[in-house]
Amino acid sequence: MGIKVTPQESGFGAEVTGLDLAGPLAAADLAAVKDAWARHTVLAFPDQPLSLEALEAFTLQIGPFGIDPFIKPMEGHPNVLELRREPDEKATNFGAGWHSDWSFQKEPPAATLLRSEVTPPVGGDTLFADCARAYDALSDAMKAVLAPLRAVHSASRAYGAQGVFAKETAKRTMEIIVSPEADKTISHPLVRTHPVTGRKALYVSPVYTVGIEGMTLKESQAILGFLFAHMTQDEFVYRHRWRQGMLLMWDNRNTVHYADGGYDGHLRVMHRTTVAGGAVV
Repeated sequence: MGIKVTPQESGFGAEVTGLDLAGPLAAADLAAVKDAWARHTVLAFPDQPLSLEALEAFTLQIGPFGIDPFIKPMEGHPNVLELRREPDEKATNFGAGWHSDWSFQKEPPAATLLRSEVTPPVGGDTLFADCARAYDALSDAMKAVLAPLRAVHSASRAYGAQGVFAKETAKRTMEIIVSPEADKTISHPLVRTHPVTGRKALYVSPVYTVGIEGMTLKESQAILGFLFAHMTQDEFVYRHRWRQGMLLMWDNRNTVHYADGGYDGHLRVMHRTTVAGGAVV
């Protein structure tokens, strides 16, 4: 059949068919996948019955594994996380807050790959916000204000000693690792440039961005609060609806995402890998 890329109406997000990801892709097909990823940011590959080994192998075709802290990986698969929620769990679904994966790292991951192993009959959508279009929509005056700023990122709110998971009392199947390491901070440019497309994008999120370098907390909150509300407006958001056996790959460098709930009483199992990225510029 050959590869077919069907974009969303906005161009943000696309479905890719005509490929079997269980084996190595031909050079031309892999190049087409990477080109589609650069163009559309979020790629969905339906009907991909991948083993964990096949998921790992495809990930490595995109790039080397990233480092996934604070979550225990699967036994025998140190680069695969199982995002599992049992039918009787009452804890908040994992990822329920707008974020770009591991932005608190010195070199955050370029890509995240997530495959649906068990898909509940209701709920469980993943929302993505296009941080490049959100940046483009800002006024020239606001762009000039943001250009020199560096945002401060930290995992403290989620995984720190006083973070959400440290205070959690409800049962959770996933093994979260609370650590003092999560309380460390790092700064990145608030507006980053994509290394492939050259497009600029906002690089902040409510979960991991805790301030702006050189500003007071109130000053930071004023700017960040505006940006968080701006970038997650409906016009910039793509809601992805999962199907059984679907693989999703997204770019952490110009998007943030949010895991929706709504599947209480149902089992949901996802397998996740990340692809290493470079310095934020």
